Amino acid sequence: MHSEAETDRLPETPAVSRPYAWLVFTLTFGLLLSDYMSRHVLNAVFPSLKMEWGLSDAQMGALSSIVALTVGLLTIPLSLLADRWGRVRSLTLMATLWSVATLGCAVSTSFGEMLAARLVVGVGEAAYGSVGTAVVLSVFPRRQRASLSGALMAGGAFGAVLGMALGGYVAARMGWRWSFGVTALFGIVLVVIYRSAVTEQRLRPAHEDERAAVAQPPARRPMTFRCVLEALFSTPALICLYAGSGLQLFVMGGVLAWMPSYLNRYHGMTLARAGVTAAIFVLLGGVGMIVCGVLADRLTRHRPARVWTVAIAYSLTCCALLAVAFRIEAGDLQMALIGAGTWFAGGTAGPVSAIVAGQTRASIHATAFATLTLANNLLGLAPGPVVVGVIADRIGLLGALRVAPFAALAAALAFALGERHPGARMDAGPQASLGGSSRRRERPLRP
Repeated sequence: MHSEAETDRLPETPAVSRPYAWLVFTLTFGLLLSDYMSRHVLNAVFPSLKMEWGLSDAQMGALSSIVALTVGLLTIPLSLLADRWGRVRSLTLMATLWSVATLGCAVSTSFGEMLAARLVVGVGEAAYGSVGTAVVLSVFPRRQRASLSGALMAGGAFGAVLGMALGGYVAARMGWRWSFGVTALFGIVLVVIYRSAVTEQRLRPAHEDERAAVAQPPARRPMTFRCVLEALFSTPALICLYAGSGLQLFVMGGVLAWMPSYLNRYHGMTLARAGVTAAIFVLLGGVGMIVCGVLADRLTRHRPARVWTVAIAYSLTCCALLAVAFRIEAGDLQMALIGAGTWFAGGTAGPVSAIVAGQTRASIHATAFATLTLANNLLGLAPGPVVVGVIADRIGLLGALRVAPFAALAAALAFALGERHPGARMDAGPQASLGGSSRRRERPLRP
């Protein structure tokens, strides 16, 4: 008899070949770029839409916010469906949906039509990050989880910058409708390639299926929704992890959203130059996610539990760098410190994802990453810009940016609390996240 903790785990050495695993990563990353390009291309054509349709700032904001709102509401239920229906089929359907909806934006003739198309974009994108991460981690060894997760998170930053840059370039030469059209075409081409190259059968070769059939009972009932919730929030370690991740990204979301305004007001940059400089900081944050993830994997290769310590170190470093940066005189040194702080602002993405993968069942990884995404948005990326703005109205933007980095200190505290819990052990497998205490005796599965 085998326990769930023994049978429902990712293998140390996946059955697929290394070249094919990297092909899966490359295509998944490419679709992630398409995801964020479709989301942010709208920002590049705001002036054109406002002029042609006479939209108010509130309407413009609604066109942007409707995607984030839809993603936040649907990420968990759609990820849960993908875990049961098939992750590859789900990814293909999602990418097709947001690409066609982006094409719908190109042919929209009114605010209402555009808003409806943007809502469908959000539906398509809602679960892609979580399901895509689950697919990628399933074909790579455990020792690369932080690196791969950080790279996929960074793809969002790269896609956002690429979408705005390409959208602005195309709009200036061919009109705003072509900005959406070119972005949609990019996604559709990638969907065709992904669908032909990645299948459930190739991700799980025949000999892997035979080995799994011998190792576990042939008929096991899927987890109920209640069991899934218990698995996702079964230990204080996981809850602290979600909270710490969201608080850390509060810094990234809050600081980067207000960076163009800060550079314009306090460094005397033009709006164009401030926007370009802020984009550089966004790219630094994306590269930092990748490098910090690789470093985390190297530091924890022989001691997986050390990944908690690495996450704490990244948060404290980010807090220290940005806290000092916004308290010294504006100049080159300040810019360097802001860049370094931004580098570490998203550094916890890889380690946190690695912990989630190690603490939850492989069969619900997409849902687990969706829960992490929800925490990142509700605690970090969504409230960050708003809270910084509210504080800025009272003590000025510089004062608000001096306060924002201390959210990273709170994140470090949350990680430290999670690390102290027995269920945080990374070398024990996902025993603590099977719907009960890690100290509960394992019971054999029933057919």
